[in-house]
Amino acid sequence: MGQRTLEITDISSPLKAAFTISRGAKTSAETIRVTLREGDAIGRGECVPYPRYGETQSGVRAAIEALRARIEGGLSREALQAEMPAGAARCALDCALWDLEAKQSGRPVWKLAGLPEPKPIETAVTVSLDTAEAMAEAARSKPSRLLKLKLGGPEDLERIEAVHAARPDARLIVDGNEGLLPEQFPSIVKRAADLGVVLIEQPFPAGKDEALLRRPGAVSVCADESAHTSAEIQDLSRRYDAVNVKLDKTGGLTEAIRMVQAARDSGLGVLVGCMVGGSLSIAPAVLLAGLADAADLDGPLWLAEDIAHGLTYTDGQISPPERALWG
Repeated sequence: MGQRTLEITDISSPLKAAFTISRGAKTSAETIRVTLREGDAIGRGECVPYPRYGETQSGVRAAIEALRARIEGGLSREALQAEMPAGAARCALDCALWDLEAKQSGRPVWKLAGLPEPKPIETAVTVSLDTAEAMAEAARSKPSRLLKLKLGGPEDLERIEAVHAARPDARLIVDGNEGLLPEQFPSIVKRAADLGVVLIEQPFPAGKDEALLRRPGAVSVCADESAHTSAEIQDLSRRYDAVNVKLDKTGGLTEAIRMVQAARDSGLGVLVGCMVGGSLSIAPAVLLAGLADAADLDGPLWLAEDIAHGLTYTDGQISPPERALWG
């Protein structure tokens, strides 16, 4: 085993089309890739710095750079959890350390982590926020029977109705990204089940979701922006029925596994999600999805060009990563 070296790379990946949510639109995915080399073994991880949480590429790079000496000196995954807070920077390092251990040991990450043996899983495919007519048209072209609709405005109910009319065969996740109108929420909930909606995600801003203590209707409500780590699960269980576990928020696969376990212990459902990024950033979440009720892992489908050995999508299902990619 040789000296460990750290490489940090900024990646900018143009998207095929604008990805629009209630907070705005993006036309490229900006990520940070970490590469750890130790002898002949190479481990990689990638993260998506998210402005909603005050993250930038330069800030994430600086946070990783500040730990260079410790990382190159052999910092372990468990020690990393205490050295760095949850978020994108820790995610890239944590996932690179999992990959490095897999390459060094000759055992895949799913075995090292005690996860179910990976297999192709259904993933939601996102319909970006637009007019009702445009979202219906976009829904017709999506191969998946699980669609995630980005919402946020007075036409939200019309958007759901239009997509349901265009794709009556599809189950729908509606995602407010904190932007649903409180006065419109009861009417959406009342109609949701009849329109094929199986999950309503983060309707109101984090910290301003007290109305969900009295949430009506048969459709489950899922926390996203309100949910970051396992420490929040007990409190979230009072207001939500499920949590969206994203590795960029938890700070990597290590804490994401703990968060899923805590959610199960609290009786919450689990959606494993992702930011908009390439296959290297999504690959660990594909393994974690074996523990979940549903997956929303379509990030690479938005990229104009993905990394080599990228994830494979077929008829709404995503296949496990090749070892040449990760894990």
